[in-house]
Amino acid sequence: MKKIFLIIFLFATLSAQNSILKQFSDQFAEIAENANPAVVTILTEKTVDMSRFQRGAPQEDLFRYFFNQPRQREFRSTALGSGVIIDSNKGYVITNNHVVDDVDEINIRLMDNREFEAEIIGRDPKSDLAVLKIEPDNLVQIRFGDSDELRVGELVIAVGSPFSANLSHTVTAGIVSAKGRGNIIQGDMYEDFIQTDAAINPGNSGGALLNSSGSLIGINTAIYTNSFDSSNKGVGFAIPSNMVKQVMDDLVAYGKVVRSWIGVQIQALDESKAKALGLDSRNGALVADVVADGPADKAGIETGDVIIEFNSQKVKTVDNLRNKVSASKPNKSYELLLIRDGKKKSMRVKLEEMPSDEVLIGSNVEESSNEIGIKVSSISRSLRNQYDLNAKDEGVVVVSVDENSPSDVAGIQPGDIITRVGTKKCTNPEQFQRLLNDTKKRNMVMLHLKRDGAARYLTLEVD
Repeated sequence: MKKIFLIIFLFATLSAQNSILKQFSDQFAEIAENANPAVVTILTEKTVDMSRFQRGAPQEDLFRYFFNQPRQREFRSTALGSGVIIDSNKGYVITNNHVVDDVDEINIRLMDNREFEAEIIGRDPKSDLAVLKIEPDNLVQIRFGDSDELRVGELVIAVGSPFSANLSHTVTAGIVSAKGRGNIIQGDMYEDFIQTDAAINPGNSGGALLNSSGSLIGINTAIYTNSFDSSNKGVGFAIPSNMVKQVMDDLVAYGKVVRSWIGVQIQALDESKAKALGLDSRNGALVADVVADGPADKAGIETGDVIIEFNSQKVKTVDNLRNKVSASKPNKSYELLLIRDGKKKSMRVKLEEMPSDEVLIGSNVEESSNEIGIKVSSISRSLRNQYDLNAKDEGVVVVSVDENSPSDVAGIQPGDIITRVGTKKCTNPEQFQRLLNDTKKRNMVMLHLKRDGAARYLTLEVD
């Protein structure tokens, strides 16, 4: 009799488990079915001018010799990304800025293979988001979720078009591995990424990250790779939906993102700095400098202060404070809690709308190098945008070249990045000048330059 009861019990248990598994599977399938029509494939084209890469190249001479024709000067480059319909009535689509940056044509393909030409409503490189518009025609939009409510370990689903348009509306699943990730893409990005192990591959950029309710909780934007392999390694990142919504609303309303600033330069607290300041924790942001007449200066914040709370929210990292401040309303006062000389101090600061990058940074030092005829500057946000510099580029950027100077003769141009003088790295104008002074004694200066991703050494003869 006991055996019969045991068999019945086991059978009932397995049936219950199968039923739960079936419900779980059906739920995921329903989420994918509902979300897929709101996820789109973005196809872009641009004309690439090859002349700047080919000028004086030996290959061009070979073309002329063997084929009696010049080498092709330009070609059409195509690329692919993903996007999400967030307003079906107005035809608004959210995607990554890098998907549509510097392109000539943008077309959006729906799940039913209808294709629309898209216009850009607004772009925000600092969050890597852009809003596009297509003419509405029976569109399906996705609903927003609250990314602040997302928990580590929660199940998530990624939808996008990895690698090829033929693989559009690919659905992958995983969990939330971490929240609040920063320093991933680096540069001047506002990073507060959701990390997930759901498979995200090239082409997924701009696609949807959904929670188990089918709500949008992130826009997929990046994968962690090495330089040899760009495939998924189980580490992907998405921009949280709450940040997406704020940026999206500003882009639609103003064509730009209205951000606040506090007027300080901040840096992370490492173990040695925390110890030197007598702090038990590395949480917080160390004030390295205060911009004159900025909000922090007016509020009485000083260099050496450690900001540990903003608007009653704990500040864990530099990125954490930066994101909180930028997302707050300008012309409104907020409470800060900081540590000064080992004691906690509360004060209020009235935020202002973020000015130009030059003012914000307050340390974009230019220095003249008369011996070789150039001016160089630290790489600021505005200079990265002005010269389309890679976010990972380091060194000093050339901002002007004197006519007929040694640099001009050697072909140095504004926007070139100097990474080394001789074999020694330079990271700021002061260091560049010191290294230049050391090398010019030999009447010969060797510079390591980067331009359009290509690197080379140049030698300049100086008197």
